[in-house]
Amino acid sequence: MIPLRHPFRWITGALTVAVLAAALLSLASNPNLDTPTVLQYLFHPAIIRGLGTTIWLTVVAMVLGLAGGTVVAVMRLSANPVLRYVATAYIWFFRGTPLLVQIIFWGFLGALYPVLSLGIPLTEITFAQIATSTAIGATAASLIALTTNEAAYAAEIVRAGILAVDSGQAEAASALGLTGAQTTFRVVLPQAMRVIVPPMGNETITMLKSTSLVSVIGGADLLSNAQSIYAQNFKVIPLLVVVALWFLVLTSVLTIGQGFLERRFGRGINRTGPSGGFVARWISSRRDKALRIESEEQHQ
Repeated sequence: MIPLRHPFRWITGALTVAVLAAALLSLASNPNLDTPTVLQYLFHPAIIRGLGTTIWLTVVAMVLGLAGGTVVAVMRLSANPVLRYVATAYIWFFRGTPLLVQIIFWGFLGALYPVLSLGIPLTEITFAQIATSTAIGATAASLIALTTNEAAYAAEIVRAGILAVDSGQAEAASALGLTGAQTTFRVVLPQAMRVIVPPMGNETITMLKSTSLVSVIGGADLLSNAQSIYAQNFKVIPLLVVVALWFLVLTSVLTIGQGFLERRFGRGINRTGPSGGFVARWISSRRDKALRIESEEQHQ
């Protein structure tokens, strides 16, 4: 058999490599990149503090968002129409408005409610009150906005995972005497994790990058602190490169973690992804070759 030749593949590949090499060479030789400034501020105390805030916001918002999203997803699947409609309205609102608008809204909540008070409704009896700007600072507003927004997206992911579990599992659990809550949290959700983990991994990476939006209300995150620095020294590009490098590092770590979780919850499932496809094809080719040789020997 004569192998097919694909000259255009080689030409396209060579052109792609040439364009990438030219772009990298242009970037590396550009004096405006200011590599010494990048190295100077890569581990600057303000940058590290902002990095810590970014990581903290990502972790806490994802944990609270996933917990809240699970509750909303269960409400969405509930037979109670009130719970179902409330969950649907929650998802509709927080998915239908931009995250940036939500962050700004929570950051300026004091303009709507100048004072937060605790008392008896419809009376003038007040036990305690505090200025909204004092109770909800920039970091707290950022966390509230990220969490409430993430809960809406997590709810749909969790709901899809629950629906992917065979209904017979719930019926079997009910036959064993488990309550609805026990069936959901002990039988259905553990099996749904195989479907939930991949999109939630993507949501975590998206959340990490979305934390940069809190810079509009001075959330003291990585980008906010970088902006404070380049507002003084006017080194905009080098500081943005620093921010980009740190985000690439964190995204790479999260990607590795996502792959580990996918393998952990996907055990026993026949996968043909990049990690196992080559091995599967090699075993299959060896088996086919052995069968072909055996068949030829029998015919002889």
